[in-house]
Amino acid sequence: MDAISPIPLSAIEAARARIGGAAVRTPLLRLDRRGAGEVWLKLESLQPIGSFKIRGAANAMALAPDADLARGVYTASAGNMAQGVAFAARRLGLTCRVIVPDSAPRTKLRAVERLGGVVVAIPFADWWNVIQKHGHPDESGFFIHPVSDPAVIAGNGTVGLEIIEDLEFFDSVVVPYGGGGLSCGVASAMKAKRPGVPVYAAEVDTAAPFAASLAANRASSVERIPTFVDGIGGSSVLEEMWPLARDLLRGSLVVSIESVCDAIRTLADHAHIISEGAGGAAVAAAMRRADETDEVVVAIVSGGNIDLDTLTVILDGRQP
Repeated sequence: MDAISPIPLSAIEAARARIGGAAVRTPLLRLDRRGAGEVWLKLESLQPIGSFKIRGAANAMALAPDADLARGVYTASAGNMAQGVAFAARRLGLTCRVIVPDSAPRTKLRAVERLGGVVVAIPFADWWNVIQKHGHPDESGFFIHPVSDPAVIAGNGTVGLEIIEDLEFFDSVVVPYGGGGLSCGVASAMKAKRPGVPVYAAEVDTAAPFAASLAANRASSVERIPTFVDGIGGSSVLEEMWPLARDLLRGSLVVSIESVCDAIRTLADHAHIISEGAGGAAVAAAMRRADETDEVVVAIVSGGNIDLDTLTVILDGRQP
C-alpha cells in the first residue's frame, strides 16, 4: 500500500462532527502521585466500548459508501477495534465480522459478541498478515483497517483536539504505539494546533518495533514476546505508516512489563481507573519522563479492557 499522507486539521475537525453520536468527550485528569513534573491522564478507557477505537471506527463507517456497507463490515483486531467496528455496525444495522489473533483476551472477545460481532480467531502471524495485506481473501464485507486508514487516523486525532482544548499548558504527550493510528492522529492535531509539543510513542521492551525502526531508519521487524499487553506490541512497523510516524513522532519511550504493572496499580490506587496494558505502558512512560524532565506530560490511557483474572494478578503485586 502507498504511504499514508499527512492528515489535515480539517479532516480531524470534520471527524469530530461526524462521531459525536458514538464517541464521548473523555475527561482529562491529573494523576495524584509522588515525583517530579505532572502527569495528566486522557481517559479513553471511559468510552462506551472502553477504548479510543470507537472514534476511528465511527468516522470510517460514516465516510464509507452505502453500497460498500451493504455487504457488511469486518476488521482485524486484537479486541478494541473489533469492539469499535461492532458498536458502529450495530448502530447502523450492519453485520460485522472480526478477525482476531487466537491469543486475544476473552474479555474483549465477549464484548465483541455482546455487540453482535462474529469472532473469527486465527494464529497471530496469520492475523498480522491480514493487517499487512489490508484484508482477507475469504471475507466479502467492507474491510476497515484498524490502523492505516486515513479516516480512522482522523477519528483518532479528535483525542488530540480535546487535549489541546482542555489543558492550557503541557510539555509533551505520550501515546501507546500499536500500529501508529492513534499516535499519528494525535500528533497530526498537535502539529496543527500546538506545533511545539512533541508526541512520543510508548512501547514495551518485549516488542518495540517503532524504536527498532527509528534506530534502523526504516520500517523494521522485531522478535515479539507475547505478554498480557495485547493492544500494542506488534512484530513490525507497517510500511505505509512508517513515513508518517517517523515525521510526526519525536521518539519511542520503551518501558518494561514490570513498569506497566506498576502503572496499572498506580492508576487503580491513585485515580480509581482500570487500564489495560497499552494504556499502562503510556502512563509508565509518562511518569518516567515527568520524573526525568520535570515536565507536564499527558498520557493517553487508550483503553480499559483487561481480563479480570489478569487485573487481579497485577493488583496482587504480581506479574501475569
